[in-house]
Amino acid sequence: MPEGDTIHKVAAYLDAALRGCAVTAVRLHPAFGPSAGPRRVARVASEGKHLFVTFDDGTELRSHLGMYGAWHTYPRGADWRKPRRQASLVISTDRQDFVCFNAKEVQWLRLHGFRRADQGARLGADLIRDGLEPRELLGRIRRFCPPQTLLVDLLLDQRIAAGIGNVYKCEVLFLEGRLPPERRVQDLDDDALLALYRRAAALLGENLGGGPRRTRFAADDGGGLWVYGRAGLPCRRCGAPVRRAKLGILPRSTYWCERCQG
Repeated sequence: MPEGDTIHKVAAYLDAALRGCAVTAVRLHPAFGPSAGPRRVARVASEGKHLFVTFDDGTELRSHLGMYGAWHTYPRGADWRKPRRQASLVISTDRQDFVCFNAKEVQWLRLHGFRRADQGARLGADLIRDGLEPRELLGRIRRFCPPQTLLVDLLLDQRIAAGIGNVYKCEVLFLEGRLPPERRVQDLDDDALLALYRRAAALLGENLGGGPRRTRFAADDGGGLWVYGRAGLPCRRCGAPVRRAKLGILPRSTYWCERCQG
């Protein structure tokens, strides 16, 4: 699943390409709603893992890529690299097609409508765009997460803060000291909880340029990630085997070092 830094970069690319442009058609897969005719793009922006295309008539398209979604750009009339039946959303100009394949969600909204306001209220602060406001973040943890909530579920809960995905979840828990993934919210004080999100915000910000995602910045050939995707391989810090298990309310692969993380 793309993380907040990926969606931020996609939004920046689409905004540069589409802002102010006349669109000849907006075509949605029937499962997501009606298609639409000509209009003009006002802006494209991200909020956590959600991407919003705003048009000058006050309508918006919200998309969420989920596990398998991806945006492609093609010259008009060019062959697509994926089957057309997999196109969830196509935004066409005179020269190009901007195609979102295999999205988890696509939704029409009114810019100032109730559903748009509700969508915004259900997301915590975007860690890339908004940064971290400690009182707000701790308040959301107390509102949405019982004390027994696992840290692996806390970090992926977009109601607390938007943008953290499975890669950053694993890497943040490794980098923030002796935090095995089975630890719970009740095991950490406020400073330790805030430290998780400060680390996540810093890593998201570090990955807004080109190249592969990195959480390890040593000037060697040791790789860019500490534990994610490295099940059975030696921990880059201590040499013990990295473990993997599916954990959480909605089980996701979690990677950690038992020796480093206790």
